[in-house]
Amino acid sequence: MNRIAFFVFFTSLLCLQCNDRATKEPKKPNVVLLLADDMGYGDFEMIGRATETPNLNRLAKEGVLFDNFYAAAPNCSPSRTGLLTGKSPAKVGMYSYRPPHHPLHLPDKEVTLAELLKTKGYRTAHIGKWHLGDLTQDAELNHPQPHDQGFDHSLGTENNAEPSHLNPKNFILNGNALGVINGYSCQIVAQESIDWMSQRGDDPFFLYAAFHEPHRIVASPPKLVEKYKHLTTKDAEYLANIDHLDLAIGRILDYLKQNDLIDNTLIIFSSDNGSYRLASNAGLKAVKSYLYDGGIRVPGIVKWPQIKTNKKIIHSPTGLVDIVPTLCDIIGIDPPSGLDGTSLLPLLEGRPFQRQRPLYWFFYRTQPEIAMRVGNHMILGLDHDTIPRAHQYSQDDHEYIQTITLKDYELYDLNQDFSQENDIFDIHPRKDSLQRLIDNQLAEIRNNRYPWEDLPLNLEKRKKKTNWVQY
Repeated sequence: MNRIAFFVFFTSLLCLQCNDRATKEPKKPNVVLLLADDMGYGDFEMIGRATETPNLNRLAKEGVLFDNFYAAAPNCSPSRTGLLTGKSPAKVGMYSYRPPHHPLHLPDKEVTLAELLKTKGYRTAHIGKWHLGDLTQDAELNHPQPHDQGFDHSLGTENNAEPSHLNPKNFILNGNALGVINGYSCQIVAQESIDWMSQRGDDPFFLYAAFHEPHRIVASPPKLVEKYKHLTTKDAEYLANIDHLDLAIGRILDYLKQNDLIDNTLIIFSSDNGSYRLASNAGLKAVKSYLYDGGIRVPGIVKWPQIKTNKKIIHSPTGLVDIVPTLCDIIGIDPPSGLDGTSLLPLLEGRPFQRQRPLYWFFYRTQPEIAMRVGNHMILGLDHDTIPRAHQYSQDDHEYIQTITLKDYELYDLNQDFSQENDIFDIHPRKDSLQRLIDNQLAEIRNNRYPWEDLPLNLEKRKKKTNWVQY
């Protein structure tokens, strides 16, 4: 064989090997994570029927709806912590919401979903509400920024849109404050998401779009409010806010479809906790800030072209802490140790699903203080603490967590008792084993209390737990 013939043969062989490798390594899916803020279980039209959410309806019809889906906590910061780490927020030390200029933050040592995806070549963006630490680069606090926790790009707010959803003044772009931005927050988030995706290049991407709606202070377009003019102004503004959020999400979905990305994108939608508006929780007990289902049970939707199950509604208890292990399983990433979530891939593929450990929640600020979902049952533990406590996490709260004990228990069969009205703990044959489960979980939280320092004393404006949030 002469040199030219050998060269042609050799290069052809290399091309065949490259083609063979390409067929064995399917293209990694893009990931779009859409998170509402304080959207209740019943605010989704297919459940509550009070709003108009055609884009979320379309997402659910093209994917699957999880109707026993749970936030990681009953309020903002801890729930977002559980979402991005796959761990119970109590394990990470995010015991409650994070006020401005407060030591609480997502520790840099925790591995986030964005950091995991970057190991597989993903471009990553956080757009919208952060609420996991200081976003102003405060030298005294020195909290890790989104780029320290895996995000290449960030346009967001430290907490809520201020002064409301209309013309917010507190967006920060990669560390730089932008001042007032004209328009509504959800549309600002949608537009930035589209602009960022349009510059994506050829790499797979992860978009975390964390909307501010319908968290207070609500602002909605007058035309949408007019649809609900038969209601009180407060209710009309709120429901219009859900409709407006849906329109913003529709813009992102339309962009994916129009740019031939929809067939290789895994889309997840949920909310960080239940609604503060009781009517929005579809008959579930309580509201945001409680561990009854009204505070933690939320809409959950997954759309992915590789879904193999024939089920359109999945009833297995699932939640935000399952997102990290699920994406690790799908994309082929070794998950971090100590996760509390379980991969949902078997459910998406129609295979048997077994949770590795029960879903559980801890929130010292209201009563009950701890909850655990075991099959169809929710067991809750109550301390009956009567000491007035401040809204923000303070030093005496930190000490309280080390000594908290349970003095009473409640148990509900959620298959038979959707609204948690019939406590069956005293008559249940497995009450002793269920009590041990939740006692042991509380002991684990207590014994591994996160070592926060410089917490405020905050001795003023205290309330008893039973008076803190009314519903």
